Amino acid sequence: MRYERKQYKKKKKRRWRKLLLILLLLSAGVFAYSYFLFKAGITQSLQKTGTEKVDYEFNGKKDKNGWTNILLIGSDSRGEKHSRADTIMIAHYNKEKGEYKLTSIMRDTYVDIPGYGKNKINAAFAYGGPELLRKTIKENFDIDLQYYSIVDFEGFVQLIDEAFPDGIKVNVEKRMSANIGVTLEPGVQKLDGKHLLGYVRFRHDAVGDFGRVKRQQKVLKILAKELTSLKTIPKLPKLVGVVSPYINTNMKPTTILFMGKDFLSKKNRDFETLRIPVDGSFENQRVSDAGDVLVINLKENRAALKEFLKK
Repeated sequence: MRYERKQYKKKKKRRWRKLLLILLLLSAGVFAYSYFLFKAGITQSLQKTGTEKVDYEFNGKKDKNGWTNILLIGSDSRGEKHSRADTIMIAHYNKEKGEYKLTSIMRDTYVDIPGYGKNKINAAFAYGGPELLRKTIKENFDIDLQYYSIVDFEGFVQLIDEAFPDGIKVNVEKRMSANIGVTLEPGVQKLDGKHLLGYVRFRHDAVGDFGRVKRQQKVLKILAKELTSLKTIPKLPKLVGVVSPYINTNMKPTTILFMGKDFLSKKNRDFETLRIPVDGSFENQRVSDAGDVLVINLKENRAALKEFLKK
């Protein structure tokens, strides 16, 4: 009996070792294939762009309230050092709660820019890159930014076309064509990367930049759900590679993966959004040195942002 038990234990150990070896080999295979797709995505994009990344100073730190705040800057400058930010957002991640939130700051918001006086907030990027924009946001809204990510709009187009060959379904609320490079007709339709970019950049109507910010947040919510669907997840390594040449960031890939794992595992991948300035807290004015601006109640907007992150 002892001999039989001993033999049984030996066979059991051998089975576990084989199973462990198989799992290790599978894991190595998945990693190798994912890396291959990632590099293929990078190569694909490098063949289409000659953009050279600029090295930026950024002295960010973690927010005292526990949120990791990432400054997101949309740009179509192709590496120019002195272009204004077209889109300014802050992505918020709370590690303890596994929560994600998004704040859009309208580019015409009239604020104090350290060392340059009053101007539109998007001018801070032109004057001093992401670091001056970080300082401007900290001084005006009392929020710390730990990371930055500058996304070239061409990368957005490439990402959409690679991930969704049939396009993204969007309800276009009106005819759009002015200064977006495409013409969009109203109605529910699937948009490719170029047309979707036009949709989120359109601002030449009665609601102007307010409508643009609303559409940007709407599309980001759609993309968050679509990019984490079962049919898209296998494409993620290549998609990261495709978009990488178009992104300038101080975030390490491991940091991005760590923050993204909670989002991928959540059943409800919706997230709350905020727009600065909030309703009733601003006036449209025209000033001689900056043109049409949004003069805001700074105290009210600072309080609204803090309340948004406390919820």
